[in-house]
Amino acid sequence: MQKLNVLRKVTSNGVVAVIRGNTAQEAILMSEACIKGGLYNIEVAFTTPKADQVIAELTEKYKETAVIGAGTVLEPITARIAILAGAEFVVSPTFDEETAKICNLYGVSYMPGCLTINEMKEALKYGVDILKLFPGSAFGPDFIKAVKGPLPHVNIMPTGGVDLNNMEQWISNGAIAVGIGGNLTAPAKEGRYDLITELARQYVEKFKQLTNK
Repeated sequence: MQKLNVLRKVTSNGVVAVIRGNTAQEAILMSEACIKGGLYNIEVAFTTPKADQVIAELTEKYKETAVIGAGTVLEPITARIAILAGAEFVVSPTFDEETAKICNLYGVSYMPGCLTINEMKEALKYGVDILKLFPGSAFGPDFIKAVKGPLPHVNIMPTGGVDLNNMEQWISNGAIAVGIGGNLTAPAKEGRYDLITELARQYVEKFKQLTNK
């Protein structure tokens, strides 16, 4: 039931903030700025120093408000570390069978990066609920529409190359949600977390307009 609730929240809010901090504190501040703007799906990349501690702190503080997940998870050991820290979903740049198994064992949603129909088919066999299209910029929105020909039931979340100007194309072609990274968090370089909050608000509002949610 917890896994189902997390998936509902992710697809309802519709936007996942990909947080890559140079420090743990920066990652926390970026995440809090997003949550303040109404963007409640936070993916803390494991390229962030002490990512597990960031996940634990955010989960403790915002467990009633936001869904905190782990990103850039390459293998099952990192997946288990993230899950024990409180991650409610796990995202990988590629599909990994053992990572899928560990996520299923703990009842946590696994969202791996897939580029080909064959990769998507294999991921679906392991109970993957949402497939991450990464980098989305390498294919474009039309790719999702093409995939849904042979795989109409597949749920795809593009990450990389999604912005406010092209989000409508991604959604209209069948994206169930979108992942936003640098286009959202870039203002952190100048300490402008207020701008991240405003951008987060714009992304969430745009998704609501496009999906009538």
